[in-house]
Amino acid sequence: MSGQEDVFDRIRTAAAEVAHRAKFVHLVDAQIVPYAATLAAAGLPVLVYDTAHHASGSVADTVAFQLTLDAVNFGSGYFPHLRKRPGMSGYFTVATSLKERWERHGPLGGAELRAIHTSDCAVLFGQEGNTGPAQELMALFAQALNDLGTWLGGRYDDDPLGPIEDAGQSAGRLVDLVSEMSFFRDVSIYDGAEVPLYKRAQILVTDLAIAFDGQGPGSLRDLDRLTVFADNLVPHVLRVDGLLDYDTDLLARIERGELIPAGSPEEIEMRAVAVHAVERISAELRASGVSATARELDYLLWNRGLGEKYKALPRHRTRTVFY
Repeated sequence: MSGQEDVFDRIRTAAAEVAHRAKFVHLVDAQIVPYAATLAAAGLPVLVYDTAHHASGSVADTVAFQLTLDAVNFGSGYFPHLRKRPGMSGYFTVATSLKERWERHGPLGGAELRAIHTSDCAVLFGQEGNTGPAQELMALFAQALNDLGTWLGGRYDDDPLGPIEDAGQSAGRLVDLVSEMSFFRDVSIYDGAEVPLYKRAQILVTDLAIAFDGQGPGSLRDLDRLTVFADNLVPHVLRVDGLLDYDTDLLARIERGELIPAGSPEEIEMRAVAVHAVERISAELRASGVSATARELDYLLWNRGLGEKYKALPRHRTRTVFY
């Protein structure tokens, strides 16, 4: 999109502005250079498709899987109440349940997506009889899948490859397309201004790139324009590692397990300042001669967050459809 601002420009600009105005979350500037050096020394990860928890089949079936998984790739604020598979997080419980459905019965077609109910999602994701917040999440999953079915049917005659062709090998275009669905339209209002973060739309883009090893549906000319995928884990990792400093009261609320309201200034700041922090880290790495994209750093930081050091400390919980 030469000559005009694209979705990734808008995310970066908004995140930088939030970081500049933030009251509850601050980037510790003095830590950027040493932290970037530790990341460079550790080496950046190779992004490999995880076939243990994700379906792999024909091109159309694999694209359909990623569209469906990323349609329900949210709920971290509900995960403490989710019945999880042994040794699995909430995300891997959801992904593995969907993978097994693909292996048993094939993809969820457009008609099935449009017809699915809360009770169907409870069965699909192993939450039958798990009352309370888990059922609220299953209702949101059903709505997300209904929306996906309606979007695919109305725009692409239920062809999962339709959005890929429509995007024309542009990650930015694909983000814009899927964000026509309200649960992908990850935009908050902070101090009167829009803050787009598009976490799940960007996750879909990188998931496709990884699943197809940068070929076919994963061949996107502007892939390296993606920002970090702002959720509740990456900010937590950056805070534990000393890059982000949280307001004392905010940190106490998080440690008590208090829900942080979606769209609140505190919640927006945690996500947006994390995006800006990774931009600063990435720029420092490039200046030192290390090629590092935000999506590579996201993969590194998110997987770091699965370690015991980070799991031992509470991260913020927000009930939202955006992560």
